[in-house]
Amino acid sequence: MKKFLFCSVAAFALAACSQQSDPTGTAQEKSDKTTVESNSAALGDWGVEPSDINSEIDPGDDFYQFVNGKWLDTFEIPDEFSNYGSFTVLFERSEDRVKKIIETAASGNPPAGSLEDKIGNFYAAFTDVDAINANGFEVVADDFAKIDALTSHEDVARAMGDPRIGAMSPVGAYVSVDSKKTDQYITYITQYGLGLPNRDYYLDAKFSDKRPKYIAYIEKTLSLAGVDDAAAKAKSIMDLETRIAEVHWEPAKRRNRDLTYNLKSLDELKSFAPGIPWDALLDSAGLGNETSFVVREDDAIANLATIFANTPVETWKAYLKFHLLNENAAVLPSALDDANFAFFGTELRGTPKQRERWKRGVSAVNNAMGEAVGKVYVEQFFPAESKAQMEDLVSNLRVALDERITDLPWMSEATKTEAHAKLKKFTPKIGYPDKWRDYSDLIVTEGKAYENARNAVAFDWNYSISRLGGPVDKTEWGMTPQTVNAYYSPPRNEIVFPAAILQEPFFDPYADPAVNYGGIGAVIGHEIGHGFDDQGRKSDGDGMLRDWWSSEDAKNFSKLTEKLGEQYSSYEPVEGFFVNPELTMGENIGDVGGLAMAYHAYKLSLNGQEAPEIGGYSGDQRFFMAWAQVWKRIVREEALKNQIASDPHSPARYRVNGVVRNMDAWYDAFDIGEDDALYLPPEERVQIW
Repeated sequence: MKKFLFCSVAAFALAACSQQSDPTGTAQEKSDKTTVESNSAALGDWGVEPSDINSEIDPGDDFYQFVNGKWLDTFEIPDEFSNYGSFTVLFERSEDRVKKIIETAASGNPPAGSLEDKIGNFYAAFTDVDAINANGFEVVADDFAKIDALTSHEDVARAMGDPRIGAMSPVGAYVSVDSKKTDQYITYITQYGLGLPNRDYYLDAKFSDKRPKYIAYIEKTLSLAGVDDAAAKAKSIMDLETRIAEVHWEPAKRRNRDLTYNLKSLDELKSFAPGIPWDALLDSAGLGNETSFVVREDDAIANLATIFANTPVETWKAYLKFHLLNENAAVLPSALDDANFAFFGTELRGTPKQRERWKRGVSAVNNAMGEAVGKVYVEQFFPAESKAQMEDLVSNLRVALDERITDLPWMSEATKTEAHAKLKKFTPKIGYPDKWRDYSDLIVTEGKAYENARNAVAFDWNYSISRLGGPVDKTEWGMTPQTVNAYYSPPRNEIVFPAAILQEPFFDPYADPAVNYGGIGAVIGHEIGHGFDDQGRKSDGDGMLRDWWSSEDAKNFSKLTEKLGEQYSSYEPVEGFFVNPELTMGENIGDVGGLAMAYHAYKLSLNGQEAPEIGGYSGDQRFFMAWAQVWKRIVREEALKNQIASDPHSPARYRVNGVVRNMDAWYDAFDIGEDDALYLPPEERVQIW
C-alpha cells in the first residue's frame, strides 16, 4: 500500500526484489537445513549443483549458461512468478517459515491486543476473502466522503498528506539520515505520483501498447467502486499522470547524489514551489514543525507544484479515489483485486497467475509487523555459528580491499588515505538488529482487512517522523531478518545482511570455502563496493556527502567507469531494449569490484597453499562457478523489459558474463582465449577496486 509520504529504505540493495508478492528468486529444493542435521554441502558434494551444469557449453562463450544451462533450458517458471531463480528458492523457504510463525502466534487464544493476537488477526483478516467481498466497497465510503468534500487545492493537499488516507500525490516525502549532517534525520521531498512503473511507460514508444490498457484499468477500477463517469475520469487521470511523467527526472539522473541534495528552509520551499499549499500538506502529515527539507529532484518538484496548482480540484478528486482503490486492491473485493493483478501482474510483468492468498498474507504481515515476526525467525532459523562465520568473512573482505586500495595504480596517496579511513569505519550488520521495533501503538482489528492495512501505513509513517529531532538510531535496520536481500547505506556507511540470505547457494557452512567466497563473499564485496561506486564514493567514512577525492583521481575513476559503461551499453537482453549503463553503473561496479575483492580474500584464506581439486574443478574454477550459480534466474519478457527500464541492476546473465570477462583470474582458471565469445583483450578489461 503506497501513500503520499513514505519511509525510505537504505539505497543500493543487492537484488531487485520488486515486490514481496513477486520476488526475484521458488519451491524449496532441499529439506530445511535447520531441521535436518547434515555435515555435507546442501548443493552437490561441495556447494554447486552439478545437475545444472551444461558441460557442452564453452565457459568462454557463455559462462552463465555453462554453470546454469541445464536448469535454464528445462525449468519452467511457476505461473505465479514473473521471474524465478536462486533468490526465489530462499524467498519461498522464508515464506513457509513465516507462515508457521504466524500460525503458532495465532494459536492458543493469545491475550487481546498482544503481539501474537495482532499478528494472527492481521493475517486472518487479510486471508478472509469471503468477508472482504461481503463488505464490498462500503469500507472505503468514509474515505470517499472525505474526498468528495474537498473544495480547494488546500483541501486536496491536506488529504494527500493525511497518513490515515494514504493517498497518492505528485510529491512524496520520507525521513532519513541527513547526508550532510549524518548525526540527525531530515525530511526529503521527492517526485512521486505515477501509477505506472516510471516515466518511460507514459512517454517511450516502446511502451505505447501499455497506455490504453492502463486507461482501461483505471476506468474499470472506478466503475467497480461505483464512481460516476468513470471513462472520462480515467482519461483525465491518465492525462494528469502523463503531465507528471513529462517533468519527472529519468531514473539514471535520480541516482546522482550531487544533484539530489538541495537543502531548503520551509520559506525557501514555499517560494521555490509555490503551487503547492505546503502548510496544509505538511501539517496534515505531522511535519508542520519542520523547518528544513532536502529537495531531491529540484526542478521536477517546482514543475510538479505548477501542475498541482493548474489541475482542477475535480480531477484531483478522481485521481485520489483511483489511487486509494488501486493501492488497497488486495484488501478490497476480488473483482478489483483480480483486475489489479491482470494489469500489473500479467500485462506489465507477464505473470499468468495470482499468488495464493496465504502467501500474500505472509507478505502483508511481513510488511506490517516484519520485525515482530523476524525476532522469532532468528530464534528458530539462524544459528549463532552462521553469524560468527559471516563476521570472519566480512573481516577477510575488508582486509582484501584494504590491500587492493594500497596497490591501486590510478589513485594518489592522499585519496588512498581517505579510502582506507572510510573502509575502517564500515559497520557490518549481520543476521538481525540488536533492538526490535515496538508495535504497541499499531491497532489491528479482527476481521477488518482494509482498516488494518491503513493502520499499518499510518503506524509506519508515525514511527518514521517520530525520529525527527532525535539522534540517529544506529541500531536501526532497513530490512527484516527474513528478507532475502542485502544493502549498503551511504549516510550510515554500513553493510547489512539479513539472516534469510545467509543460506545456500549464497552461504553454506559445509560447502567448499571457494564456494562461500564466490557466493556470499562476493555479495559482501558487492555491498562494500557500493561504498566506493560512482555514487557511494561521494560519502566519507562518517557517511558525510562530501568530495574527498583529488580532481585527478576523480578523472581517473570516471575514465574507468566510462569504459565499463561502454561494455554494458552493448548488452541487449530483449530486442530493442539495451542495458542502460548510467542506471546500472553502481550495481555493475559493485559486481565487478565485489567479485575481485572476494577472489583476493579467497586467495588470502589459502595462506599461500594451492586449493585441492574437487569434483574435477580447481579452487579458482569453483569460486567463479559459485558466483554464476548465485545469479541463475529465468525472467518473463515483460518483466525483463520492466527491469531494463527501471531497475538499477543489470539482468542476471550480465551480472555473470559481464563481470567475469573483466577478471584475469577467470581467463586463467578456464583457459579462455581470443577465440572465445566473452574474451576481452587485457587492455579492455576493467578493474576499479
